[in-house]
Amino acid sequence: MLDRSAIFEAIDSALGRAPVTVLTGPHQCGKTTLARQFVDPDSVNYFDLESRPDLARLDEPMTALTPLRGRIAIDELQLRPDLFPMLRVLTDRAGTPAQFLALGSASGDLLRQVSESLAGRTERVALGGFTTREAAGHGANAEAILWRRGGLPRSFLAKSEEESVIWRREYIRSLLERDFSLWGARAPAAAMGRFWAMLAHYHGQTWNAAAPARALGTSPGVVRRYLDILTDALMVRQLQPWFANIRKRQVKAPKIYIRDSGLLHRLLGIDTEKELLTHPKIGASWEGFVIEQVLATEPHDQAFFWATHQGAEIDLVLRRSGRLYGVECKFGDAPRLTPSIRNALADIGLAAVAVIYPGQRRHPLSDRVEAVPLSTLARGERLFA
Repeated sequence: MLDRSAIFEAIDSALGRAPVTVLTGPHQCGKTTLARQFVDPDSVNYFDLESRPDLARLDEPMTALTPLRGRIAIDELQLRPDLFPMLRVLTDRAGTPAQFLALGSASGDLLRQVSESLAGRTERVALGGFTTREAAGHGANAEAILWRRGGLPRSFLAKSEEESVIWRREYIRSLLERDFSLWGARAPAAAMGRFWAMLAHYHGQTWNAAAPARALGTSPGVVRRYLDILTDALMVRQLQPWFANIRKRQVKAPKIYIRDSGLLHRLLGIDTEKELLTHPKIGASWEGFVIEQVLATEPHDQAFFWATHQGAEIDLVLRRSGRLYGVECKFGDAPRLTPSIRNALADIGLAAVAVIYPGQRRHPLSDRVEAVPLSTLARGERLFA
């Protein structure tokens, strides 16, 4: 496995501050591997709720959990929502004799339960696939491999391209046929599969439920529910628009991204480097990949995109300490200052803009606008001071 010391330290710090640390991330992104570094999986303090013996141990949850001390890990906690009120009781004991590490692959249900039952007692740590910094030690071509295969560990670390493609195909099938229903999704696997594949072609575009609904022969309400299922499962990102008090008409619908680039490529039928580099969605694929890398590594409080109906757009707007920063994603060797960037600087008051591209040299394009290689993130450098 690759070095994930940064996320390890984030979890360790959270465990030291909060009675309950909630570790969320897509299925098979490495949550269990990390949790086992904090709690011995063979000890009585480790519960995997997809394991029948561990489920049986929790038939009487207060009896099982009350005597335990120290760090306690509960994997796939969203499968047992009845445990949340009990965790509130256990964390409110004098002296806080136990700290809980709760893992979940379906963020929507998990976070709703946390906010309702454990308000003020939790800290959340979000885990995704490998970042460019984590993958940097995997060889000279690690960044390109990470983009093509995605960051899910078994896909990225596969011995061959064929093995990676097969793993991603089976991963998608397993989610559709098994995991979504386990997490409470009430949607036919075949219909969800068609929608997910269709959604890949909308990657990087603003969302409109009407067109997918017509294509699937169903209602906009049904496709919105499908979209929410995939979003809760951390397969899809709905990037919300930023609104500014300006006279221009601004886009108000979210933009849709398949969060893992490897899954996007499998859904689009892209299996090789040549197929990726010649595919019409290459620019959108690069944009989504860069956005996920930036969100995973660049400090920020909130994230949006900004666009107007007149054509001005910024791919990513980060809000940090009351200031706004822009990120543009350009798959090309010579990024330049565009009218959209000029408009964004003037209209929404961006403090700075980073144009991220797959080159090697970091250099200014104008005052407050800089061309930044993606490899900058792999070296642990910040986009903005």
